[in-house]
Amino acid sequence: MLIRKKIKSHQLNEPMKHSDHHRPTTRREFISQGFSAGVGTLMIGSAFSLFSQPQSAFAALSSDLEALKSSCGIAVAGAGKIPFICFDLAGGANTAGSNVLVGGPNGQLDFLSTQGYSKLGLPGDMVPPILNPDTATRDFINTDLGLAFHSDSAMLLGILEKVGLTTQANTNGFVIPARSDNDTGNNPHNPMYGIARCGADGSLLTLIGSRTSESGGNSMAPDYLMDPQLRPTKVDRPSDVTGLVDTGDLIGLLTQDDAVAVMEAITRISQRKVARTSTGLTGTGTNRAGESVTADEVVKELIQCGYLQSADIADRFGNPATLNPSLDPLIVGDSGIFTAEEYASDREFQKTASVMKMVVNGFSGAGTVTMGGYDYHDGSRATGERRDLRAGRCIGACLEYAARVGVPLMVYVFSDGSVFSNGSLDMSADGRGKGVWTGDNSSTGAVFSLIYNPNGRPQLLGATADAQARHQQLGYMRTDASVETSSSPAANNVNTLVEMVCLNYMALHGEASQFNNADRFPSSVISNNFIDTYSAFEPIVNGIIT
Repeated sequence: MLIRKKIKSHQLNEPMKHSDHHRPTTRREFISQGFSAGVGTLMIGSAFSLFSQPQSAFAALSSDLEALKSSCGIAVAGAGKIPFICFDLAGGANTAGSNVLVGGPNGQLDFLSTQGYSKLGLPGDMVPPILNPDTATRDFINTDLGLAFHSDSAMLLGILEKVGLTTQANTNGFVIPARSDNDTGNNPHNPMYGIARCGADGSLLTLIGSRTSESGGNSMAPDYLMDPQLRPTKVDRPSDVTGLVDTGDLIGLLTQDDAVAVMEAITRISQRKVARTSTGLTGTGTNRAGESVTADEVVKELIQCGYLQSADIADRFGNPATLNPSLDPLIVGDSGIFTAEEYASDREFQKTASVMKMVVNGFSGAGTVTMGGYDYHDGSRATGERRDLRAGRCIGACLEYAARVGVPLMVYVFSDGSVFSNGSLDMSADGRGKGVWTGDNSSTGAVFSLIYNPNGRPQLLGATADAQARHQQLGYMRTDASVETSSSPAANNVNTLVEMVCLNYMALHGEASQFNNADRFPSSVISNNFIDTYSAFEPIVNGIIT
C-alpha cells in the first residue's frame, strides 16, 4: 500500500540539512547540500601566456602579418575537436528511471519490475511499460532527443524548454548505469583531463571549470590523467570570461579597427628597427621550431612576436561581445536562449552561459559546470524536481547555443552517488504524485550524454534495432533497479567510467581505434577487442569544427 502524506520540500536555492548527515565542513559538502553556489577567485597573469596553443583566429590581420602568425605560435587552424561540456550535479542526483530510462540487458526499453521503478521514484501508474488504452502507446516514454527519457522527467522538461525542434532532431545520446560513492568529491568522475588527452583544446585555454578545484568541478579527476599544465581555469560568471583578455587602453580611445591598424603599424616599425639592431648577444638558443639559433635571433623573435600578438588580441577580442555572454544576443535577450529577466535573476544561468560561451566558440576545449544542492533526499519529491528542472534548462541551453553557432557539442552529466524512494508519494504541485527521495543509494546510479550534430542526428552503432538499443545503453540494471556490476567495466569503477566517456568522445571523431595508444589510454581494461562494444555512435566527422 502506498503512503501519501503532506511533505515539506526545499525551494530552489534553499540549503538542506539532513539528520543522517554530519554538519557540512568541506567546500564539497557545502556545495552538495546547497549551502554554497561554488564560487571562487583566480588571479590571472599576462594575457600573452594564454596563447601558447590557440585553436583558431576569428579574424584576419593584414596579409603581410597574417603569414607571420604561425612562426610566432599564433595558430591559424583549429584543434578540430568537438566541444565538450560536463555537468557535475553535486550531492547524488537521480538519473535513472525518473529522468533517463535505464533497463535490462537489451537496452532502455528492456523494462524493470514495478518494484524497481518504485525505487527509482515512479509509482505503478507512471511506469514506462504502461500502455495508454486510448492511443495504444506508452505515454511515459519520450524519445524527442533520441535517448529515451521518462516523459515526466523534470530534467527533460527543462531541456525541451530551451532547445528548438531542429536541435531536438539533431540530438542523440547514451546512458551508462554505474555505481559511485554517495556525497563525496573523492569520486574521480571528472573526465576533462582525459578529453584534453584526446586532443580537445581552445584558442585561449584548454580546460575551464566553475570551481577552483584541480578538476574544475566538485568531483575529482582520475589521478593518472591529471596534468598540472592543463589545470582548469575558474570560469563561473561573465566577468571571469572577459577578464581572460586585456586589450589595453588603446581600444577604449580608438575604434577596434583603428586600434588594430595602429598595432599593426607598431609591429612593422619594430620589425624594421629590430632587423637593423644588434643585441650584442653571442650565445645560442632554440627557436619555436626547435632549430638552433643565436641568442640575438631569439631575442629579436620574442620582440617581434610580442607586438604581433598584441595586434592579434586586439583584432580578435577588441569587440566586447566576442567574449561576454551577457552581450551575446544568441544567449540573452528577446531572441536569446535566456530572457534578460531570468538571466539576471539566476546565477546558475550566468554560470552556464559563461562556460558554454567559452567552449562552444572554441575559446576552451572543454568545461565543467558544477551545480550544487543535488543531495536532495529530504523526504519530498518537489525539491529534486525543481533542481532537476533547472539542470535541464542549463543542459538545453548548451545544446541550443551549439545549434545557433552551428557546431557540434557533447554534453556529459554525472553526479556523486544517487538516491532511492521508499514508495511514499509527494502529492504537491511540484511533486506531481511521484515517489519521494528517501535517502542515498549508490546502486541506482547512472550517467548520460547528449550529442548535438548540426549535420543530423548521430547514428547509433549496430546493424539492427536490437543492436542499436544495446549501444545506446552501455551496461544494464537488474530488475530491482540496482546496477548489474558485471554488465560493463564502468559499472563499478569510476576511473573506467571516465575512460568509457573518453572512448565515446574519440569514437565521434572516428578515432576509437587509437584509444589504447601510448599517448591515450594504454593501460585501460577496455582493450581493442571491446572498443566497438562500449562505443555508442558512428563518427560525426562531417560535424567537426575546422
